[in-house]
Amino acid sequence: MTRAVEPPFPFFVYGTLRPGERHHRRFLHGRTVAERPALLHGAVLYDGPGHPYATAGAGTITGTLIEVDPAGHGELLAALDALEEYAGPGNPRNRYDRVAREVAPAPSAPPVLAWVYLASPRLARELLAGGAAIPGGDWLSRAAGPVPPVPRTP
Repeated sequence: MTRAVEPPFPFFVYGTLRPGERHHRRFLHGRTVAERPALLHGAVLYDGPGHPYATAGAGTITGTLIEVDPAGHGELLAALDALEEYAGPGNPRNRYDRVAREVAPAPSAPPVLAWVYLASPRLARELLAGGAAIPGGDWLSRAAGPVPPVPRTP
């Protein structure tokens, strides 16, 4: 599949791609030029089976703003799209949708546009109907213990 050239925005990661989490080493370690704490306003974080889902909503999500070398941006974008099961805008098979959103990299820094993976509309509806929101919006501070699986509609 041929894709249009995507803007080389940084990535806002909020779950298993954050530093120290399982997918950071596999996908991001050694490919970043900067990693700094950031906040995504207007979003709610849900606990899923093994990874989180973000949806639009009245909340704030804590994460990391990841900046990568522009020379490797396209390759990394394709790898993260595959990981997040994003096949393109509006694709009904998407688990996540990749969207450009403003994130706040620090309390006093101006917002920047970053790529964020949000739950697809179908999955977001399921989360709103019965998902478990993570209080405080921080995947790293979630309560330990089993979490009921989020249903997946074929």
